[in-house]
Amino acid sequence: MADNPRQDLYLEISRNLVDEELRDLRNYVSGAKILPAGFVQKADAHQIFNQLEKERKLKPGDLALLADLLRKIGRHDFAEQAEKIAEGERKGTPQPSTSQLKRKGEDGEELAVKKKRASFREEGVFQNSVKKYYQLKLSYFKPLIWNDNFTLDLSDIFTQLELMPTSEKQPKRQQSKKHPWSPWSPSVREEERKKLQSLDDLFKPNVTKWSTAPRCILIEGEAGGGKTTFLSKEALDAVSQKTELGRRHDIVLLIRLREVREGETIEEMVWDQCVDEATEGIDVQSIRAILQRNKSRVLFLLDGYDELRPEARAAGQAIPKLLSGKLYSNSMIVITSRPSAGVQQYTRPDCHVHIMGFSEEHVEKYIRQYFTVVGKQELTKALVVKVKDNILNTLIYTPIFLVFVCVLWEEDQEMVSTGTMTGLYNNLLTCLVRKYCKREGVDMPTEGLPTEVAESLLQLGKFALEALLRNETLLDLTKVKREKVNWELLLKLGVVFLEVSSSKSDPRKQLNFTHKTMQEFLAGRYVAHALLNQDIVELLQLTSISKALELSNLLQFTCGCDSRAAQAVMEELSMLSSREFKHLRRKQFERSEVPVDFDMQKYFKAYEMFASLCLTILSERQEPEVLQGISQALPIVMLDSSINSREATALKYYTQNLQSANLPDRLILKIRGGTDSRDIVQYLQQCFTTSLPGLKLYLKLSEQFDSHDLVARLVSVLKNVPGLRELGLSDTSLTPSSLQPLVQGFRHMSLLEELDLSDNLGLGEAGMEVLQVGLFRVPHLAVLRLAKVSMTAVGMSSLAPYTCHHLAVLRLRSVSMTDVGMSSLAPYMRDLVGLRELDISENEIGDTGLESLTAILPIFTAMEVLVLEEICISPTGIRTLVPALLTRLIKLNISNNAIGDPGLECLAAILHHLTAMKVLVLRGTGIRDRGISSLIKALPHLVQLQVLDVSWNKIGDSGIVSLVQTLCQPSSLDMEQNPPGDKSLTTASHYNYNNILQELNIGYNSGVTGVGLERVAQLISALPALTRLNMSGPWHTPAHLPDTAAMALAEALPRLPALEWLNLCEISMKPAGFQAVVQAAEEHPTLERLDYTEDQVPEGADTTASCLVLYYLSSQLSDQCSIPSSQADTTASCLELD
Repeated sequence: MADNPRQDLYLEISRNLVDEELRDLRNYVSGAKILPAGFVQKADAHQIFNQLEKERKLKPGDLALLADLLRKIGRHDFAEQAEKIAEGERKGTPQPSTSQLKRKGEDGEELAVKKKRASFREEGVFQNSVKKYYQLKLSYFKPLIWNDNFTLDLSDIFTQLELMPTSEKQPKRQQSKKHPWSPWSPSVREEERKKLQSLDDLFKPNVTKWSTAPRCILIEGEAGGGKTTFLSKEALDAVSQKTELGRRHDIVLLIRLREVREGETIEEMVWDQCVDEATEGIDVQSIRAILQRNKSRVLFLLDGYDELRPEARAAGQAIPKLLSGKLYSNSMIVITSRPSAGVQQYTRPDCHVHIMGFSEEHVEKYIRQYFTVVGKQELTKALVVKVKDNILNTLIYTPIFLVFVCVLWEEDQEMVSTGTMTGLYNNLLTCLVRKYCKREGVDMPTEGLPTEVAESLLQLGKFALEALLRNETLLDLTKVKREKVNWELLLKLGVVFLEVSSSKSDPRKQLNFTHKTMQEFLAGRYVAHALLNQDIVELLQLTSISKALELSNLLQFTCGCDSRAAQAVMEELSMLSSREFKHLRRKQFERSEVPVDFDMQKYFKAYEMFASLCLTILSERQEPEVLQGISQALPIVMLDSSINSREATALKYYTQNLQSANLPDRLILKIRGGTDSRDIVQYLQQCFTTSLPGLKLYLKLSEQFDSHDLVARLVSVLKNVPGLRELGLSDTSLTPSSLQPLVQGFRHMSLLEELDLSDNLGLGEAGMEVLQVGLFRVPHLAVLRLAKVSMTAVGMSSLAPYTCHHLAVLRLRSVSMTDVGMSSLAPYMRDLVGLRELDISENEIGDTGLESLTAILPIFTAMEVLVLEEICISPTGIRTLVPALLTRLIKLNISNNAIGDPGLECLAAILHHLTAMKVLVLRGTGIRDRGISSLIKALPHLVQLQVLDVSWNKIGDSGIVSLVQTLCQPSSLDMEQNPPGDKSLTTASHYNYNNILQELNIGYNSGVTGVGLERVAQLISALPALTRLNMSGPWHTPAHLPDTAAMALAEALPRLPALEWLNLCEISMKPAGFQAVVQAAEEHPTLERLDYTEDQVPEGADTTASCLVLYYLSSQLSDQCSIPSSQADTTASCLELD
């Protein structure tokens, strides 16, 4: 490599600047806005200068800016050298490097200079060797052993990526709704996931909204998803400087982690895997010197953390030390892994990317490429259409399987349309065997496979199964040969291919499957055969539901291969289900108005996944025996997908063959969008072809049902399910005309218990008139949801006389009801003696309308939930309401009503009677310290309180601190369950703690300052059950949290073991405090989100933490706003099947 005096100068400056000089340099560069502050504050001098070059602020022959910056920090010596180098560049004469200038003696001695030059030449040799090695090993591959003309070029393969907004920590809870107390707009992400064109997008602030570039990128994907191929392509593109990763790094090192041995150093790995062994002058010592010189310019591409040997994964080994920053801390790392492999044990990635596989837009290109090579271009168009089929759609996103689908299509188009995954793989295997027989001159029998081929495939299946159970995909060829397997025949078939390990020191030959699903298919064939003589539990180690879910693909293929195997699998799954889901109850799947325990959520999720597995097995083998097994394994059958899924196909078979003796406790059917409504109705027609009078159906539909005829067809279908219990048609564009046939069909739905017509703005008054005619035909209706249906007092008046006497839940949120409408409705509500939940929020009812309601409230002795958010009531209204409140209430929400301190004092006076209260929401009610003090006095009586929200008020430090102090005391219920003398209690159950409260929202109170929040931070660890905490500062006037307070909060977070969400918006902190809190949040095992205001982030602070979500003030919100009325009450966690 030729000398580069400019780069030599940059390196020399970087090595010699003291900390104070580097700090001054950063301040000058960022203060003058020459480069972004976020980048500058993390970069060293070398990186800053290179970035200035990239942005053309330092040009050939022009280093004036550099010289000026150097003089500002007092380094005139380096400034003069910069000017000399620039002058030489302008004149075109070579200038001595800075090392030469320093090392030349007065006599012109050049020995040291020659040594330095040799070092840089060595570096060039190393870089060229790496580049050539990658180009030789990675550029091309031939997926078809019988066709040398068809070659895939790795540089042309495009892979879809998705940027994940949060780290995949365990446990976690998915958030499906915006937080009602955060009227902000997220600047980091608009959706749960963001598609990326390439990793280059991660370096574009307009895409990520990050102020600093990531230093550690985690790429996750399932086995066979293309992670290795993707990283190989990234390595090729980077050494050719085609990508931003390549342009930012001089040295690109691709390391296959499965080849790493215990005790191996990073430099030994590089020598072993990244350079040609014939390269002269390069050894481990020279590699170490090169990497040390270029620490900040090294890119490590680490492939397959999940394949790293346990002994090489232990603390103190090289890879863990690299990940944790103990080695080459300034380098950049991109690491791939299967999910939940434990990367986060040693590092907290700056960003988390999910690999989606082959890009959809490139599928057609590769299909056309294949058929062009084989000279059958006419087959392209039809296959492009066919691959949109749901089964094929799961396969085509890896290059090798797309090629196999092309091969199958070329052979026989009918072989592609099997309807099952097992059938497709069987046909593919048959096709590969036929091609082999034709090439080798072997007779292909009419039925089955040639004997030698069949035996070899079974032997391979045994190896495939053993590898699967070890969570491996590669087979050691030495072990395969030892078992006398005809491995050369298997290579010729094309189901595996031979590869040599990337390690030169341990050059093993290995058999690799064409895809993970091919391994699972071959293993499934073997299991189906072996089950004739072996027990399934012994064979598969199938001892739990979690193990069954882990082996889901294998089980599907096993069942698809053989009927007896399918029966054996279903028998075992039924036994596991009866053992692990014996406490499953119907009510557990209903919405809850109080927080749901995370373990219970996990329990429900496992059942949903198990139900999906059972249906997928049924889709593979639609036989009565399997159906019977499904009936035994699933007390509750559920489908939550589009009608084009494999599960939906199975459910259709299930309902068509369902016998009255085997009816499930309930059938929960939620049809997702993306399909024409007419197709949805046709699917339901096929599901319910005959009457199933005993079936309890819970049905939720999406898409548009604005056609009278279409709804009439739907009603005709539902006549066959007279046991329909729930019908959800929210946001389906219903009109009075399309509602009419539904209402007329109520006569066939006499057992209907729940009806949801919310968010159908086209219904209006006319729709209510249509609805009221048919309500008497559904006498068991217990839940009626009519939110946002454009109904006024007129519609309410027409509907009220017909409301069902058995109603238990009535939700009339945002229906334009006034005091007149309320007074019209109230008399007819007198008969609703079983009413448990009432929600009339976001209506202009006022104090007068509330009087009509309170007059009848005492009738509702079963009332548990009362939601009166934003109904325009005052302290006068509260004084009317309070005497009517019933002791069974578990949730009361009176948010966004201007009740002030007098209103809260009135409410607090009777709270000692409401001891069942679990959720109390007082958000945006104008309360101050006086009012909160009255609540504090009543809190000891609320022994079951799980959720308290007093955010968006005017409470000051004294009130907030007193509130938190009181909450931190154990309730009497806590004391009963966990007496002080109980030695068995864990730390989290200590009697000084409140183990009941799960959600606390005290944010956005205008009187709170940093002093109060500091005290809260010191107290909060006495609430170990908290899952959600909002302690944000005042709106528009941020509270400053000093470092002592921030450190206290950081220390408290580990003592909140269940915390999932923390809101610190409108709080300012200094860099040290901010980083301490962010680091504690990032290291927290369950914390998914830390919300913070973007303009309060300290200058230069690192904001790449995966849990950190930055918000900015929305211009659409006024300074006076408290909380947008459009935001629904979601303070209580609820589990819904949506």
